Amino acid sequence: MDVSVQFKKGVLELCVLVLINRKDQYGYELAQAVSRHIEVAEGALYPLLRRLVNEGYCTTYLQESSEGPPRKYYRLTDSGVNYMEAMVKEWKAFVSNVTNLIEEGN
Repeated sequence: MDVSVQFKKGVLELCVLVLINRKDQYGYELAQAVSRHIEVAEGALYPLLRRLVNEGYCTTYLQESSEGPPRKYYRLTDSGVNYMEAMVKEWKAFVSNVTNLIEEGN
C-alpha cells in the first residue's frame, strides 16, 4: 500500500481551501495548482468541491471564458475562511507534533 496516497487524501481539502482563499478558481485551475505540489487525480477534486459547496464553505459562480464555455468558479464563504483557518492551525500543530516525535532521541 502506498502510504503517500493516504497522506494526499488527508491534505487535499486543506490545499484546496488555501488555494481558493488566495483567489477564486475553477476546477481545472485548482487541479493544476494542487498538482504543482502533490500528485492528485483530477477526479478526486470534484467530489470534494461539491461537498465544500454543500457544507456551505464555498459558493460558485459562472464566468465567461475566451477559451470555451463559461467556467464555474469557487469562492470561500466567511464560514469557509473560518474553517480553512482552523484547519491550517490544526495542520501546523499536527506537523510540529509528528516532527517532534520523529526527531526525539536523534
